[in-house]
Order: sequence, then C-alpha cells, then structure tokens
Amino acid sequence: MPAAESDPAALPPAAPASGPRPIEIALLFSVFVVAACGLLYELAAGALASYVLGDSVLQFSTIIGTYLFAMGVGSWLSRYFERQLPAHFLRVELMVALVGGLLPATLFLANAYAPGAFRLLLYGMVFVVGMLAGLEIPLVMRILKRNVALRDLVSQVLTFDYLGALAVSLAFPLLLVPHLGLIRTGLVFGVLNAAVALWAVWLFRHELRRLKAHVAACVMVLGILLGALAGADHITTFAEDKFYQDRIIFSTASPYQRIVVTHGRAGHRLYLNGNLQFAQSDEYRYHEALVHPAMSAHGAPKRVAVLGGGDGMAVREILKYPSVESVTLVELDPAMTRIFSEHPTLSALNGHALQNPKVKIVNTDAFGWLQQGTPEDTFDVIVVDFPDPTNFSIGKLYTNSFYALLDRRLAASGYAVVQTTSPLVARKSYWTVAETIESVGLSTAPYHAHVPSFGEWGFIIASHRPWRLPDALPGDLRFLTPDTLPLLFDFPRDMARVPADVNRLSNQALVHTYEREWGKH
Repeated sequence: MPAAESDPAALPPAAPASGPRPIEIALLFSVFVVAACGLLYELAAGALASYVLGDSVLQFSTIIGTYLFAMGVGSWLSRYFERQLPAHFLRVELMVALVGGLLPATLFLANAYAPGAFRLLLYGMVFVVGMLAGLEIPLVMRILKRNVALRDLVSQVLTFDYLGALAVSLAFPLLLVPHLGLIRTGLVFGVLNAAVALWAVWLFRHELRRLKAHVAACVMVLGILLGALAGADHITTFAEDKFYQDRIIFSTASPYQRIVVTHGRAGHRLYLNGNLQFAQSDEYRYHEALVHPAMSAHGAPKRVAVLGGGDGMAVREILKYPSVESVTLVELDPAMTRIFSEHPTLSALNGHALQNPKVKIVNTDAFGWLQQGTPEDTFDVIVVDFPDPTNFSIGKLYTNSFYALLDRRLAASGYAVVQTTSPLVARKSYWTVAETIESVGLSTAPYHAHVPSFGEWGFIIASHRPWRLPDALPGDLRFLTPDTLPLLFDFPRDMARVPADVNRLSNQALVHTYEREWGKH
C-alpha cells in the first residue's frame, strides 16, 4: 500500500510569513472566482425564474433567501470536515461546477419538457449550489489558517469574496447575458469552478491521496462542461423549439428580457420572456384598436409619443396620418428597436416604420423619461403599449404616479390610450387601471376588441376632455370601420365595471390582482 500523506489538519499552524506566499495568493484568487461563480448561479436562477414564473421581485427575493439559507447550512456542515481539507475543497468545487454550471441549461430543458417540475427543480438546484457555496469559504479559510494570521485571514478572504461578487454583479447584466446568453454564461462559470478545482489539485499535489483519481475527476467534469458549452446552441434550440412549437427564426437575450421570434402557419410571433406579444395573423386587430380611436378622434395630431411598443407596429399605424410631424418612441430595451429596425424580415412587419425620418427612438425607462420632460413639452396623442403588469417593475407603469406624469405631458386637447389586459379574463385588473387613471383627474373611455391570439382585449382612452366618436378613419384599415367602432365601447354584463382600488407605487395592488386572475386560467 502507498504510504499515507501527512494530514494537514493535524499539523500545527505555522508562524505568519512576512509577506503572502504564492499558495496564499492562489487561494485568495480562488476565493475571488468562487464568490463570482456563486453569485452568478444565484443571478441566473433569479433571471430564469422571472422569465418563466413572472414577478421578478418575488422570484429574486425567494431565490436569494433560499440561496442564503442554504449557504448557512453549508457553513454549519463545514464543522464536520476535519481532515484532508484540500481534498474536500476540490470535491466541493467540482460539485458546484457541475450543478451550478448546468443549472440554466437544466432549467431551460425542464421548462420545455417537464414544466410541472420546474419550480421544484429550480429551488432544489439553488439549495444545493448554495449549500456547496457555504462550504467553500470556510474550507479555504481553514486551509489558509495554517500560514496566515487570523486578523489578516478574515480581512483578506472577505475582501476577495466581496470583490468577486461586485465583478459578477456588474458583468452579468451588462456583458454576460447580452453576449453569451444564460446557458453559455452558466457553463463558462462552471468551467471556472472546475478550473479552480484543477488548480487546487496542482497546489496540494503533495498532500492529496489518490492524486490520479482527483485529476481524472477534474478532467471528467471539465469535459462535460466544455462539451455542453460547445453544444449550447443546440441545447437552447432543443428547449425553445419544444416550448414555442413553431420554428424559431430569431432569438436573443438582452439585459432586460429574452426575445424570441417564431414562424409557423400563422406567420411570425413575438415572445418576450415566453409571453406572446403579437401574432402576425391578427396583430393588425390589436394595433388598429390601440391606435386609431385616439388618433382619429383628435383630428389632426402632429406630435405623438409611443411608450413601449418597440416592435414598431403602433408606429406603423400612427404614420398613416398625414398630419403627424414627429413620433417619439420610448422603448427601454435597445435590442427591441434595433432588431425591428434592422432585421429584414422583422422590419418588414412594421412597414419599416422605425426607419422613417419622422420617428425618433429613445431607449430609456418611460417613467424616468416622463419625469425629465417639462409640462410645455406636450404631445397630441400618447400611445402606452407596455406588457401586462406581471411584476412590480412593469406594475409601476400602471400606477397613479405614472398617470400623473402622463397627464403633464398630454396636450390640453390630446388623448392618451393605454393597453389594459383582458376585461374578460382579468376583469378587476382592467377596471383597476380605469380607476387609477381617473384618480389623477383624467376622463376615461374604456373599450375592448377581440384579438384571436389573445381573446377579448381591453384598452382605455384618457384625456382632459371627454372622448368623442371620430367622423372618419384611415381608409386602408383591415379591422376598424366608422360603423363598427362604436361597438368597441359597449361592455356586456360579464365585462362590465366592478369596484376596484387605485394602483399606487406604495402597494402595487394591480400586480397581485393580475396574478390572481390570470392564474385561474
């Protein structure tokens, strides 16, 4: 039998050296990488949960809570690791590399093929990664304790730990997700974790028993992760083709959302974070209903603003009015306006409206944009085309604070129109928006239209003066006519107004109401 290596845990601590040794520097750099990887897996899980389950505030809160609790469990368990600390450290690194690195890919596939298991798998993997991450730092500190004074040990480890967290928190939304996507990002950081384990094998090669087995384990884990990294595009396509059914012709991940465009028998469809935004076969119904009741009622609008609607479909309808001199499109995500301006197929869907010289694109948050404007900088028509209030970040755009800002930017004779979810499926949510708009002193004219891809869909016109039925509409419309337009403002009993509260920034009641109503369907 080979002679057993001396156990480092049994050795007395050495006197602190006058300066850091190479092994200490290497371990401290490992702390930096370990901290960056741990936070990256946490952020990736939160982003995926937001994409699939909605309500980013709730998802990130529960993911962070689960992860931190699991880290506490891991730190508590570290007390039972007494011998062969370097060997335990590299084993933990390899397990983190596998579970954390494969987390985004596994969850993407689960969402496509076993959606019922997504939530359980999500929190299970987050707990495992958090527990392993909770083991890492205590093990590193106990290894370093042999050569570093306690005072310096704690300050150095925590410094590198916080620096790693800072680096990845900045890189995740600005560089990693936009350029690599979630699946590749997870795998790249899994490779980094495995590289730390391989580095630990070399650093402690004289202390490790069964050195060849440790090397083989590192090579195997690196091989799995690198193989998955090479096939990341196939994994994404495999998962998304199953989820979206139709062929995907374009997909990208921006710092704000996952953008997917498919093509099938019904034409092109746009999905944001898995939620359908329009279908080519009937989007004209939605956008004609959104734009023309307000535009035509004004008579001769010159200055128009569109908030949201980065696909350019609403802008296409607005440009049918010769009186329009300028259109300001305020869209948070530059990826949306870029692809619907430059992609040949997608820009054709909006009639190349975003390339029109009358159109000015502003990529910023609409709430902040309204705040920065002056009351003199007003618009004849403002089209508000945001996604439904599935989370608090979008829900703030449906609050009385937002509508008070909207009121300031609306000309005295102007109209604003808001897309307002389904008055049939989410009846109280719809009338909550009406109640909220009225709470800032604006008159409302609620109406609805049937869009086959969505069902019965609602809109609300807001103005300083009562809305009046227009005498005429543009002649090239496919859905609306002067005769059928009045029918949109008639609500049957199952969609009639119900009591509702004002949606405020302080309570965001609409988000909870919306989730409750749509959750029944």
